[in-house]
Amino acid sequence: MKQVMLLMLLLLGYTAIATAGAYNYVEQDQFRQWLAQGKNMAIVDIQVPDEFQQHHFKGSLETNAYPVKSSDDRSKLEKIVPTLSASANDVVVVCPRGGGGAKNTYDYLKDKGISEKRMFILKEGMQGWPYKELAVTGK
Repeated sequence: MKQVMLLMLLLLGYTAIATAGAYNYVEQDQFRQWLAQGKNMAIVDIQVPDEFQQHHFKGSLETNAYPVKSSDDRSKLEKIVPTLSASANDVVVVCPRGGGGAKNTYDYLKDKGISEKRMFILKEGMQGWPYKELAVTGK
């Protein structure tokens, strides 16, 4: 009986660890629909300044916080936390490729009290965005 209980506890622990690193993603087609519908959302763009100037989404919150590894990077995100906290809108994190920088941002915002239920990472980031006509471009 003790072995069965121990096995159950191990399985529960493993399940908790396996789901602990989960992130919410929004597919490109879904995000395109959100943009077309004018969905109320906060778009948190962490690209570096040059990349932001080349392409971003209208109304994005420019943070230039990429890769969100240092305290300086995180302080750039700190500036937008009050704006995100004051709203119940969904939050979409946009980074160059939708990888580590986006996850670091997601984790930071979660630690600051932004609900995971309203946070999403744009799958494949700005470099993978196929609908260039829906992005603001410069340079």
